[in-house]
Amino acid sequence: MRTSNVARAAMAALIGVAFAGTALPAHAEIKNYEFQLVQPTVKAGADRIVTVRLVDKTTGKPVPDAVIFATRLDMAPDGMQEMATKVTAMPGTEPGTYRFKATFGMAGRWQLSLGAKVQGETGTVENKLVVTAEK
Repeated sequence: MRTSNVARAAMAALIGVAFAGTALPAHAEIKNYEFQLVQPTVKAGADRIVTVRLVDKTTGKPVPDAVIFATRLDMAPDGMQEMATKVTAMPGTEPGTYRFKATFGMAGRWQLSLGAKVQGETGTVENKLVVTAEK
């Protein structure tokens, strides 16, 4: 009976070593992701489209299928954060791009604030991008 306990303990130790040596998929840290504007300027007016790209900064590759749960567009860069407008998500045209429709009521600098979850990562990607609306 004593021999079987030793054998079981040895087997458990071998199994533990085998699992410890198994490589787990490497995940980037959430700080390695960022949104980038595809075009930094738009024409002032209704129903303008702003396109952003979510990028893994370590590889430079676009990140598809992120869940964007927070959007805000206001004129904070020009000291008018109370001048906010509605933002509507639109389908992206390429993997890793995200489009938004909004009304830019006047020319100036507008801040697009985004919050997103990346599949398989812990934490939230948060960026504030400045879009310039021209006359």
